[in-house]
Amino acid sequence: MELLLQNNLILIRTSFETLKNAWMQDFVSVHAHDILFLPRALLLFYNGSLEQERQKFIDHLSDHYARLHHFSSAFYRRSLKRYLRKPIKIELISQEQTLSVGLELSAFDSKTVVVSMREVNPWIMIFLKSQLEEFVSRSSPSSLVLDLSDMRAKSRLERMLSKKHVLHFSIIYRYDTHFMRRLYSDFADFGFEADDEEQESVAHYYTVLECPIGASQDLLKKSYKKLVKVYHPDLVHYEHPEIVNQYTRKFQLLQEAYTALRIVS
Repeated sequence: MELLLQNNLILIRTSFETLKNAWMQDFVSVHAHDILFLPRALLLFYNGSLEQERQKFIDHLSDHYARLHHFSSAFYRRSLKRYLRKPIKIELISQEQTLSVGLELSAFDSKTVVVSMREVNPWIMIFLKSQLEEFVSRSSPSSLVLDLSDMRAKSRLERMLSKKHVLHFSIIYRYDTHFMRRLYSDFADFGFEADDEEQESVAHYYTVLECPIGASQDLLKKSYKKLVKVYHPDLVHYEHPEIVNQYTRKFQLLQEAYTALRIVS
């Protein structure tokens, strides 16, 4: 395990075994809204309302690191607390085998989707909640019931489906060929002159722009202009590079979606 204090964050390089410690898992779990999931890494941002939990985590981290290196934890604790409000990045350094996790998605109708796992995996559940928690109507250790009443929720779900690598897990999303049709059944009268795969792509573009399928050119343009202002990378140029990259990808996807739908419409 390595513990490094950089200019803008606390960097922890460790194995997945360390993440299995209860104090580590609890800390990550309560920060579900403040996590950026990366391949083989987590980036946790400071949340003032959770400062007490962060202080407890720093105490546990100092004790754990001191035991590994046979030093007093007081030195590490003092150093880490100077970085109390900095982001914390956890990187996996071991070459553990990537584990596949299957997620089943079922759409009961256009507003209700169930995401479930055959086996309980707390890390994948933390990931799901970090992406979708504000839309969760019911949950269990292995499943979430989502209320997707608005296009913003559907956009968030589709964004999640694009993320297939979490820590050392590889996520396999499973849903039948009619999943998108049920999800967008409110717009069943709208027809595409395309095959099933192309229909799903077009539906995705409407979701990206947070517009209903078949929206007018005026509505598409209005939503596009609003969203590119919100997600323009220049707005976060001073933030952590991962945040800048996230905004850049969203900005590019908005441009792609608007260009495609102008042609379709």
